[in-house]
Amino acid sequence: MVGAEGWAVVGPDPRIADWAATARPAAMAAIAAQSEGWRCGGTWHAGVDVLPNAADGSMAGVAFPWDALPLPPRTLHAGQVSVIRPGYPQPWAGENEAAFGYRLRRDAAHIDGILPIGPNRQRMVREPHAWILGLPLNPVSSDAAPLVVWERSHEIIRKALLAACAPLPEADWDKVDLTVPYQAARRQVFAECNRRELPVQPGQATLVHRLCLHGMAPWSDDADAPPEGRMIAYFRPMLRSVAAWLDDD
Repeated sequence: MVGAEGWAVVGPDPRIADWAATARPAAMAAIAAQSEGWRCGGTWHAGVDVLPNAADGSMAGVAFPWDALPLPPRTLHAGQVSVIRPGYPQPWAGENEAAFGYRLRRDAAHIDGILPIGPNRQRMVREPHAWILGLPLNPVSSDAAPLVVWERSHEIIRKALLAACAPLPEADWDKVDLTVPYQAARRQVFAECNRRELPVQPGQATLVHRLCLHGMAPWSDDADAPPEGRMIAYFRPMLRSVAAWLDDD
């Protein structure tokens, strides 16, 4: 599906382009309707679950481009619309110097679905996604905060997290504190894996392995984008369990 590197770019394909053209105004309206939600000094809106797509992914009667993607059709959640504006990243309210430095120098690299839980913010898997699919909604230059992936990082992450979970019953894997092994695995990825930026345009799609370390590059001073900023719709359908999430498929 994504190959050994942990990512794939599909297209350009007119079916993907038609869906993106239909989704763009709906995404802009959804973001504009939210009075709050801008982070990083007003340069990033995560836009979680704001896209008004149907359960089959269609938008205003335009079919989701399943036929153009290496994925079987499935029920989809309301899409995320990630919007980046010029100047990203800026310090986020409550973000300490170390966290901002990580965002600036390491692209805020993370694994989706691992969340900080409880007063000690222990990292646990609470959203085991099947895959990460990004569909760009507007044309931007290649240096307008593109998605960043660390190639082959999914194998390092899987090995580390599976070792941490394996001593416990699979039913309890969503309660395992992964803070230490997760941080150690990220350090190994930074030392051993190639960082690759994946700029894409409407009509293309980016497919990323669910365990692939990824983030967003800073916005270049010379980047070019429409007034609304760089917009990408993301879909991450859920799997049934953490064990399925860590499965080698």
